[in-house]
Amino acid sequence: MKFRPLHDRVVIRRAEGDIKSKGGIIIPDNAKEKPQQGEVIAVGPGARDENGALVPPDVKAGDLILFGKWSGTEVKIDGEDLLIMKEADIMGVIDKSEAATEKTVAAKKAA
Repeated sequence: MKFRPLHDRVVIRRAEGDIKSKGGIIIPDNAKEKPQQGEVIAVGPGARDENGALVPPDVKAGDLILFGKWSGTEVKIDGEDLLIMKEADIMGVIDKSEAATEKTVAAKKAA
């Protein structure tokens, strides 16, 4: 990627939404609820505190995160739809081992 976020901004790739409802109905793209989680692609160097000291961000590239429904600005970089938001808009980091377990359980229920 040729984009570097500034200050405490974070670039996020939104997770893919479900294409089928629980009843098996295929949901068109324009009716899908956008997921509120994604993967951190790039992180700025951090914000400055009131003394001018750099405060490093708590997230890093590769983290799976949860963010607010209306958080961030949608942009297209290198042909890919991404979100840019401030670190303060991120609610938390999801443990990847738990996320993988949840996906496995959801896949078994759908089958």
